[in-house]
Amino acid sequence: MLLDGQRTIAHFDLDCFFVSVECLKDNSLKGKPLLVGGKSDRAVVAACSYEARTFGIHSAMPMKMALRLCPHAIIRGGDFDEYTHFSREVTDIIAGSAPLYEKSSIDEFYLDLTGMDKYFGSLKWTSELRQQIMKKTQLPISLGLASNKMVSKVATNEAKPNGQLSIPFGQEKGFLAPMSVEKIPMVGKETAAQLRRRGVETVRTLSEIPVGLLEAWLGKNGISLWNKANGIDESPVVPYHEQKSISTENTFPTDTIDLGFIHSELVRMTEKIGFELRSQNRLTGCVTVKIRYSDFETVTKQLSIPYTSSDHVLLEKVKELFHRLYDRRLLIRLIGVRFSHLVSGNYQISLFDDTEDMISLYQAIDSIKSQFGWQYLMRGSSSAGKHEQQLQPYQKETMIMHKRYPKY
Repeated sequence: MLLDGQRTIAHFDLDCFFVSVECLKDNSLKGKPLLVGGKSDRAVVAACSYEARTFGIHSAMPMKMALRLCPHAIIRGGDFDEYTHFSREVTDIIAGSAPLYEKSSIDEFYLDLTGMDKYFGSLKWTSELRQQIMKKTQLPISLGLASNKMVSKVATNEAKPNGQLSIPFGQEKGFLAPMSVEKIPMVGKETAAQLRRRGVETVRTLSEIPVGLLEAWLGKNGISLWNKANGIDESPVVPYHEQKSISTENTFPTDTIDLGFIHSELVRMTEKIGFELRSQNRLTGCVTVKIRYSDFETVTKQLSIPYTSSDHVLLEKVKELFHRLYDRRLLIRLIGVRFSHLVSGNYQISLFDDTEDMISLYQAIDSIKSQFGWQYLMRGSSSAGKHEQQLQPYQKETMIMHKRYPKY
């Protein structure tokens, strides 16, 4: 019987996604300590196998340090085209079956199955969907089923690797109680350390602390933590639509054929929405460029790409599309750039061949843009036609960074 307010939420998570795809491509890698990432001394680990984790290796760790912990680890450079392909294949399978689903990242999905127990039985249905995904993709995937998103995600983590776990309605608090506070989603090292300094080590202890006291300790985050510790999460499953996009366009004061100027505008526009993409912690899987000629004919061309939010990757695709699209040699009235097929995700995971320096550079640039505005720091190429002596200090600094990091 479905009680008032009772929901049924499933969480699917592809286990060690990048590693699993690499093992699918090369079966000899199974059961071995495998690292996915760049191979230089200053590269970082994008993903690692369970066997590698036993040595203390984790994602975002410098590759050099990972190899000290496990000298015999195998390194694969990463194939984001393949990862994107499999992510979309799983998305298509879920979209063809689920009444309502959310793609929360490249390898995670939430499904709202509320009311389905009246007809099929949610656990049976999700188990069959999981088997279907594994059969069609040959990839391991774990499943958690509960009354809300947070508990279902924790259940999935407990079911890994390649398992499933269902938490009956009303048993959420008891399920979470014996766990360490770090098991609660979004509890990082700093928050966990603050709680442990106050003697709070388990979710049970956290759930018993007065919510007002937690708020005094941690601010609004304290209220959220109290709810999570008590198995409460009202956040909805947000319907996934590939059509969601971030875009910008510019109508020129005077129609132009100055390709140097147009190129600089493409750089400026791509940087603008690239920063917006990273600010929302999203990746794009499709780039579109739009041209409107002086006779008002409007043409567009789009390209599906591996999920990314890295400016140097996006700029390459935007330029490629523009040169493929611009074939009339007429004056241009307007240009536009759009990123679509958005998924949640951190841009660092696409930087397989980049170093700690490159990641730090992106973080520093985004930090400056967050404080002062996206337009404060731009590539020197977005100021085409200006002599270097006429550039603003931040533009000169960008040119210096570009010389040091040519890929950027």
